[in-house]
Amino acid sequence: MAKWSLRASVTGELVFEDVRVPKANMLPNIQGLKGPLGCLSKARYGIAWGAVGAALDCYDSALRYSKEREQFGKKLGQFQLTQKKLAEMITEITKAQLLSWRLGTLANQGKATPAQISMAKRNNVAMALEVAREARQMHGGMGITGEYPIMRHMANLESVVTYEGTHDIHLLITGMDVTGFNAFG
Repeated sequence: MAKWSLRASVTGELVFEDVRVPKANMLPNIQGLKGPLGCLSKARYGIAWGAVGAALDCYDSALRYSKEREQFGKKLGQFQLTQKKLAEMITEITKAQLLSWRLGTLANQGKATPAQISMAKRNNVAMALEVAREARQMHGGMGITGEYPIMRHMANLESVVTYEGTHDIHLLITGMDVTGFNAFG
């Protein structure tokens, strides 16, 4: 299967028709969707951290490029707009790191909720996409080349927006958590 993103992962199709699962093969002590959704929470937590890693790689590439590339007789990093972009990028990355770190601390204590994990996944993926987009712009025409990692990260992050629950679904999970109302219908 040809893919533009998540190329290292195996993608396949599973088709189940007329499948019966004997009681002996059911997950023990699990009621409803709690078991499968618990697995989703762990995957979503991993995605929250993975998005931070992608953002850091894009940021690092933009920072290095800004220190090497000259424009109008100056390094790109000497321009105010470049410094603004880099400062905003590292600030957002640091906030996402702290969100994930705190969530990990809560998880270690058995206190992390699925809604908190959804919030982290949604926030961190959106942040990483924004960082990747800014990094691509900062690289100019070179930002779309294979010489830099940015487009690879952008393609992967575009997939991860919908992976393990879409951006909008995670927004609804957070909304339900803060209001107590189920908007899923």
